[in-house]
Amino acid sequence: ARMVLSKDRERIKREEGRTIGAVHEVEEWLGLKNVVRMEAYDISNISGFESVGSMVVYEKGRPKRSDYRKFKIKWVQGPNDYASMEEVLTRRFTHESNGEFDSFARLPDLILMDGGRGQVNIALKVLNDLGIRIPVCGMVKDDHHRTRGLYFNNVEIPIDTSSEGFRLITRIQDEAHRFAIEYHRS
Repeated sequence: ARMVLSKDRERIKREEGRTIGAVHEVEEWLGLKNVVRMEAYDISNISGFESVGSMVVYEKGRPKRSDYRKFKIKWVQGPNDYASMEEVLTRRFTHESNGEFDSFARLPDLILMDGGRGQVNIALKVLNDLGIRIPVCGMVKDDHHRTRGLYFNNVEIPIDTSSEGFRLITRIQDEAHRFAIEYHRS
């Protein structure tokens, strides 16, 4: 019994490091506190054809798939990722909630955008127009389409690629991208 308990304790510690510990690292990099819910957004299209948006949700460093949402772009014609993102965010934050179990009922503690300055500025514009104050961070990729750093408060923050926080950001970015592409294909 002691051996099983010891083994489970180690597994639980490792899992907390991957999730809650990773969220604490992200908080530290950005100078934030009490980040529980993070929402990440991405746009998918092929030359502007059938553009879609995705919203993935992570709570305490774990995906909350029941709160994921897909958006078919309705207002934007052609390949305009910024306008498409503006539509997605506007629709998300102006959606009337249907009670406490609606995924839109709870606002995120941090918004993660797939991209850098341009995407972050679009999100900040939408939130400002709606009078909502939520920190927005961009997940910046390098030339090989891999996560390189975070864009926050007009500064690109390099992050340690061997850290759990980096792995969490990469998982979130990959999941937002996967969810958008999956919806686009369907």
